[in-house]
Amino acid sequence: MRGPAVPASAAGPGKELLDAVLADVMRDTGASVGLVFLLPPGERVLRLVLASGMSREIAAPWARVPIDAAIPVADAVRQRRLVWLGSQEEIARRYPRVGIVLPYDFRVAAAPITDDTTVWGGIVLLWPVRHPAQLSAAEQETITACCRRAAPLLQQAADSGRPLGFADEPRLLPALHSREADSAQAVAALDCAERLPVGCCALDLDGRLTYINPAGAGLVGAGAASLLGKRPWEVLLWLYDPVFEDRYREAVVSRQPTSFTARRPPDIRLSFQLYPHDSGISVHITPTAGDPTATAAEAAAPSPAGLVGATGLYHLTHLATALAEAVSVQDVVELAADQIVPAFGPKALALLTVNDGRLRITGYRGYSPELMDCFDAAPLTSDIPAAHVITTGVASFFATFTDLKRAYPPAVHQDEIAGWAFLPLIVSGRPVGSLVLAYDQPRPFPPAERAMLTSLTGLIAQALDRARLYDANHTLARTLQTGLLPHTLPRLTGFDVAARYRPAGHGMDIGGDFYDLIVCTPTTAAAVIGDVQGHNTTAAALMGQVRTAVHAYAATASASPGAVLACTNRLLADLDPGLFASCLIAHLDHTHHRALLATAGHPPALLRHPDGHTDILRVPPGLLLGIDPDADYPTTEIPLPPGAVLALYTDGLVETPGTDIDDATNTLAGHLAAAEPENLDALADVLLHHAEQSAPRYDDIALLLIRPHDGP
Repeated sequence: MRGPAVPASAAGPGKELLDAVLADVMRDTGASVGLVFLLPPGERVLRLVLASGMSREIAAPWARVPIDAAIPVADAVRQRRLVWLGSQEEIARRYPRVGIVLPYDFRVAAAPITDDTTVWGGIVLLWPVRHPAQLSAAEQETITACCRRAAPLLQQAADSGRPLGFADEPRLLPALHSREADSAQAVAALDCAERLPVGCCALDLDGRLTYINPAGAGLVGAGAASLLGKRPWEVLLWLYDPVFEDRYREAVVSRQPTSFTARRPPDIRLSFQLYPHDSGISVHITPTAGDPTATAAEAAAPSPAGLVGATGLYHLTHLATALAEAVSVQDVVELAADQIVPAFGPKALALLTVNDGRLRITGYRGYSPELMDCFDAAPLTSDIPAAHVITTGVASFFATFTDLKRAYPPAVHQDEIAGWAFLPLIVSGRPVGSLVLAYDQPRPFPPAERAMLTSLTGLIAQALDRARLYDANHTLARTLQTGLLPHTLPRLTGFDVAARYRPAGHGMDIGGDFYDLIVCTPTTAAAVIGDVQGHNTTAAALMGQVRTAVHAYAATASASPGAVLACTNRLLADLDPGLFASCLIAHLDHTHHRALLATAGHPPALLRHPDGHTDILRVPPGLLLGIDPDADYPTTEIPLPPGAVLALYTDGLVETPGTDIDDATNTLAGHLAAAEPENLDALADVLLHHAEQSAPRYDDIALLLIRPHDGP
């Protein structure tokens, strides 16, 4: 079992060991960027916990990756295999979200961190295009060994009660230097750079200037003191252009030289050539000839108030593509929080919707539950900004608490927040909620940022409107499905029984899984399990019909399982619903300690004998119900002595992408054999836990356990 997450700062020495694992695999494979993702217990979101060779801003879109997202690391974790992308074209084709946010030429590998029972997370490595188009066998083994090395570290940390934690932001490993700096050589290199008549400067991987020589300072028209520690395009207004920032991003991600030309007012054109390295970026600055075709508009220095940086544009585009894949309201909330908090800078976020004239906190990040409780269920007529922007449809921005207090005198400063944006969520001219972004520093909200945030809320509002419709359909289908399942199981003389049903964890996976237990005589009963094809309301409705038919036919004491399936098959063929169903029936006979089994294309039952060894009961198969009205379903007799355990289940318990179904069934049989069956309810929970922890599940699960015993 994996323990609760703790802050990364409290993770102890395991944190440094994980750092060493990432540093070693990057060194041994020559990767320029490395990212480590972990899967928190009970969650379906991979969290970026460790990064090297890339800034937080560039990595921000992947701070939290849903396990079912079309992202390389998510696929690697779900499918438990290495994913390799050898070209920009392949990245764009297979993973358009990655291609949109990082439209540069590089190669990437993603691999799962897993052991025999648990998926802990994944690792992502990037290389420049000078790397061969294929991974070598040695590199694949190195990556696999890295993941094998990381898994026990994570297990040991969890077993110690101090699991490696999940901080709000990923930790960044310092840049690796190829050799130690010699002080005399460092002074000589500095003197050399200072004497050069051409401009040069150095940026770290975060884009901040760490050095500029006198010639470079003279060319850009600013002193070194005003530039050091800052991103040049944020200080020099004439450099504030998405194109220039994009060139820096390209250099960091692709590790390839690039260049751009900028105009320093009034008419000095400068060429910037960027030479990236794992430890930073060297920049060569030279004057260049003027462009006689330049227009007056080009000569004017752009203003930060009128432009959005390249990183902001990429984050907005990524959010748009991510929201297009969102299904439920909770998906929208999680995606919005996962993208906005790391990418756009707020310390906290709250998404509110309207229900019966009241505000409802639909989701939040960074706020305390106590504070959110104060505003949940507040009337829409309340004199608070979150309600006001809904009723007016006009956004409100407050750079400081003083500004907020001036507009809303009752406001109380209850946290460390220093700036706010209250944004209405509008669909087809109709406000449906509001988004609150809170910042820990005063924020002026220039026009460009206001426009970007307005675009952002438009995307969220549209996704939210679609998701609410989906949730309504989802709830209807789920209610229909669960309403057709037995609420309680009858008591059987001489048998202990336990049943479990688990809906799929995500998406519209409303399946037709069903189970039933039918008393035939005082000493006999029929156990039924089945699965109707499809994942929608039609499948759920047909499941009810099939279960009702099986129940009616099986209640006849003289009907064999094969006969019950044959009758149900003819009924289903007459209905002609266009769907098929699998089903397995076990007729239980306590007096003779036996069971009669018949199957219609259903996964095989498992039988755990009293001595512990477990068999997979591969009885003669029959066709799925609904294919051929004249299909035959053979009945097979098996011994069912006291103390044995018969396990019936649907394919959701064993099926996962990329896993052979026979291997998964054998693994399940092994877990049943190794478990302690004294308590059937506990045994059912153990089998479900094994399935849920071994890999993400995308189908419903039904499980029925039967154990005969002596006596009444």
